[in-house]
Amino acid sequence: MDFNWTREGLITGVGGALWITTEAVFKSQLAPSACRWCDRSPDGTDTLNAVDRWGRGVAARTEQGRHTWNTWSNVVDFGVLPVGVLGAQYLLGSSNGASMRHAAEDATIIVESAVVAAVVNQAVKFAVGRERPFVHVLDEAQKARTEKPSDNNLSFYSGHTSLAFSLVTAAGTVSELRGYDKSWLIWAVGLPAAASVGVMRMGADKHYFSDVVVGAAAGSLFGVAVPLLLHGRRSATPDMGPGVSMRMSGNLGGMSLSGTF
Repeated sequence: MDFNWTREGLITGVGGALWITTEAVFKSQLAPSACRWCDRSPDGTDTLNAVDRWGRGVAARTEQGRHTWNTWSNVVDFGVLPVGVLGAQYLLGSSNGASMRHAAEDATIIVESAVVAAVVNQAVKFAVGRERPFVHVLDEAQKARTEKPSDNNLSFYSGHTSLAFSLVTAAGTVSELRGYDKSWLIWAVGLPAAASVGVMRMGADKHYFSDVVVGAAAGSLFGVAVPLLLHGRRSATPDMGPGVSMRMSGNLGGMSLSGTF
């Protein structure tokens, strides 16, 4: 596979720094203070679409229940899933005789794909400014008193779901490009696990169904595109181009000359 440590280090490092700083340092300045996509008409009438209204049936009915779903979505998305995906990728590579260099490259490509997906998601959330479901049902006076007001209008699209799907699809794509046996296990186990993150985000009342679906699609797009576009397979037999070869033989009776041009 095509791999360049300098290029991958720059993409992953710069992208990771952007993601972390916009989330941990500049979020309050970058996030919209009021919703741009509010799912309400100017007179205050609720205009939430029927699909997202139906999807809210997954949300927990109590504050404690929503907190539990939120905690578990963080544990799975930032702990269990990354460790599981990278561990499974290493085991697949080892069982196929992959070197430690290939294992390190695989892990870097997977992380790189997730970082690219996260940076794009962050930019979209700040630009779109969709009101989160649990904020949508509050009175205007209550919205300013949520635990994190800067997070109130970052519903579209789900970053947790995008991250989960980018990790799984990147690992699956890299496994296919490497030709690892049993690469189907990444898809068979990873995709349901990634989907569970989206369900938990809806259970926490942090995202609508449409936020989760778009997050899954976007994460999958980057998870497949980054390995394919930046790390496609190299030709196994490089093109040597035109050349000349000659052979001369002779004995006491004469001489012969042959060649390929």
